[in-house]
Amino acid sequence: MGKLICDSTTSSPVIPWRDPTSAPSRETIDTTVDLADQALTTTWDNVSGLEDQQRRHLTRLHAKGVMWKHPEDQNASVVFKLSHGGDVEADGNCLFTASKKAMRSTIDAQDLRRRTVRRFLEDLVSVSGLERREIEKAIKHMYSPDLKSGWGIHVVQEVKLLAKKEDREGLDSATDELVHLGMQRELAAESIYKERCIAVDDGPSWAKYMSISGSPDDEYDIITLQYTKEGLLTVDENREGHAAAFGDDIAIECLATEFKRQIFVVQAHGSDAMVDEENCVFFLPHSPRSQICGSPFFLFMKGTGWCGAGADHYEPLIAQTSSLISQEKVAITWSFPSLKGRFLCLYYLRNPVVCCFVVIFPASVCVSVSVFLRVVLYCSVQAGIYLSVVSDAGFH
Repeated sequence: MGKLICDSTTSSPVIPWRDPTSAPSRETIDTTVDLADQALTTTWDNVSGLEDQQRRHLTRLHAKGVMWKHPEDQNASVVFKLSHGGDVEADGNCLFTASKKAMRSTIDAQDLRRRTVRRFLEDLVSVSGLERREIEKAIKHMYSPDLKSGWGIHVVQEVKLLAKKEDREGLDSATDELVHLGMQRELAAESIYKERCIAVDDGPSWAKYMSISGSPDDEYDIITLQYTKEGLLTVDENREGHAAAFGDDIAIECLATEFKRQIFVVQAHGSDAMVDEENCVFFLPHSPRSQICGSPFFLFMKGTGWCGAGADHYEPLIAQTSSLISQEKVAITWSFPSLKGRFLCLYYLRNPVVCCFVVIFPASVCVSVSVFLRVVLYCSVQAGIYLSVVSDAGFH
């Protein structure tokens, strides 16, 4: 995985970055100018929904720039200035809409979603049995959680089910029959949906789920069962069929693999995260399973009110290149080798008491203190976190 470096002292002039239509090798990464990129950006003062500490930190980050080093050639460095790329609709398709804008791609968001799902299915058949079980365990934790667990972290947990559009009339009839027998309607709907719909708990069902964009052409509708510790809270039957599958960490890594580029999610946390201003921004890296052949792109996530339990809203960041800075002036460094053969470098697991974040490193990796502290800080915004650092050689 590449390295990100933030210059702590100097500002750099902006030279807009434009990616070539084909993925470049590390030898051909350059700083092609396109002044149209500047028209795509919004100053941080004009971005809505940010607290003052987030706005100040992001403004400083833009002024200083961040350095990305190619993981296979540490001499190939690019400094990026990160600007907000504008709002995207919060319709469940934001990961793909934001990625299209961040990449300045002509591919539409719907096609990006399709390519993400296709990449996932192609990669899934090539992994080992053990890795597939780990991937499907993560899927199950996210979308079909064990409702006996997780209440130390979550007030509400959700179960996602998939109903074929053509089966909706039959599902309604079966629910009505139970209601006529005296069962409460929501409990009747829960019973029928859990019996007859597809649970999102493995690779194939995740692919069906992630294919749903909320359009009439979707094969399935998303049914959401919400639970509290006391039991069923609500049933979102999504009768209009407008609900879309939110992009998750698996989808981001599949996007990275499809385009052979790293994706950095930049989270800016507010006062609710209980972090100070200097530590309110995190760079969460997602690397492709294959060789990195192009520059990274960046997505933005507002952390105010964030609970770390999915349904995150992504917005595009426009990365413009600027003149190089001295490495002696580095203040913040992200440094990982490429995590090939892993769908997730960071995901959470539920157990009866705590939420467990698992960070997977190859056995040969020497994790820098700055990286480790940032991971700890990332997890600490949750209550009752247990952090486990795992290598291929076992637990530490």
